Amino acid sequence: MSNTNKPWGGRFTEATDAFVEAFTASVGFDQRMYAQDIRGSIAHATMLAKVGVLTAAETDSIIQGLQTIEQEIEAGQFQWQVSLEDVHMNIESRLTALIGDAGKKLHTGRSRNDQVATDMRLYLRDELDEIMAQLRRLQTAILDLAESHVDTIMPGFTHLQVAQPISFGHHMLAWCEMLQRDAERFIDGRKRVNILPLGAAALAGTTYPIDRHYTAKLLDFDGVAANSLDAVSDRDFIIEFCASASLCMTHLSRFSEELIIWLSQQFSFIEMGDRFCTGSSIMPQKKNPDVPELIRGKSARVQGNLIAMLTLMKAQPLAYNKDNQEDKEPLFDSIDTLKASLRVFADMVPSIQVNKTAMRDAALRGFSTATDLADYLVRKGVAFRDAHEVVGKSVRFAIEQDKDLAELDLVSLQQFSSAIEADVYDVLSLEGSVAARDHVGGTAPKQVRIAIKDFRQRIA
Repeated sequence: MSNTNKPWGGRFTEATDAFVEAFTASVGFDQRMYAQDIRGSIAHATMLAKVGVLTAAETDSIIQGLQTIEQEIEAGQFQWQVSLEDVHMNIESRLTALIGDAGKKLHTGRSRNDQVATDMRLYLRDELDEIMAQLRRLQTAILDLAESHVDTIMPGFTHLQVAQPISFGHHMLAWCEMLQRDAERFIDGRKRVNILPLGAAALAGTTYPIDRHYTAKLLDFDGVAANSLDAVSDRDFIIEFCASASLCMTHLSRFSEELIIWLSQQFSFIEMGDRFCTGSSIMPQKKNPDVPELIRGKSARVQGNLIAMLTLMKAQPLAYNKDNQEDKEPLFDSIDTLKASLRVFADMVPSIQVNKTAMRDAALRGFSTATDLADYLVRKGVAFRDAHEVVGKSVRFAIEQDKDLAELDLVSLQQFSSAIEADVYDVLSLEGSVAARDHVGGTAPKQVRIAIKDFRQRIA
């Protein structure tokens, strides 16, 4: 006679050690998949009825019982038990208590191995759809900001040194492009998530006459896993998501870094709504950009989750191993962190106010039109390397005079090259420099307006 009350306890003669029971339980974190577990079970029962394993009456009883359990969970009336280990056994145990022996038949033709793999794919699929919605919301907020500042000129940087003048709207579009690639990775990864493992059972399939394609149709999967061993054991779809999430968080971290720099008194390029900043406990004048700083920091935990998942899987033999219980918390944490970061970013961007004067002054201070002067000389027939030297000497002279290139008189410029004529000032102005980059992908305001319009259509 078994000394354990576990559903799998028939082979055992003593109860599980209390600490081991708590140590091996996953219900504390996998209960968040209750809706997916119930949905999968309803589809499984419906399929079993179709193939004649369950009667119509048994199936109706199971479905009604599962719907009752879902209502109990959502009302906060469900009693989760660590002794029942996980979300699956908690729901099955309650189902049996509600409807009797019919509840015990639900698990026919499946294992917790293919059940949890199915739940996780359903859960991740749902979360991917929410993540995509948040990404689109953030991109829209960035596009709105860009459209308001197509003609705002700022310095573009390389090595965080002033390089060339650009449109602030053009700068914002760069972030939209990065986020668009993130979105495409999530969309592409969703295709590999949306494959049904159910029917693989423990590892080898089942002897019951199941119809996996029917189950896949009920659950809106695109297809069924072709190999039962692979279906229950690999978590590469989670690793792929964590990799995509890490890239997305890296982009948000870089964006955050720019906002932090721009908010500093040394730059003063932007202001941000007070509701996204905090003060100092000792310095009353401070306004700290805590939200972007925290997002920058949270990117580290998502990247850590990717490494955890890769390490978890790297030495596992086929098929399922208990190690895979450790796949859920990194996945859940990556989902939660990414969703929260996207949400707060989408809320924060509309609060950004741009200091046009500070941006323009910074562009003027850094000789940002030097490349335009070189291009001007090349068009006048000067070899580029010679033009480069002429501009370098001109910049050195301007530094000595504490002036920008556009502030030097014609005679001063002509001492470095006789090719320089009065029309040089057309290219030395910030507006002239920006407008000259009038091609696809360039920073000319005309092109930026076209790009914004096109991008809105891409994400519609």
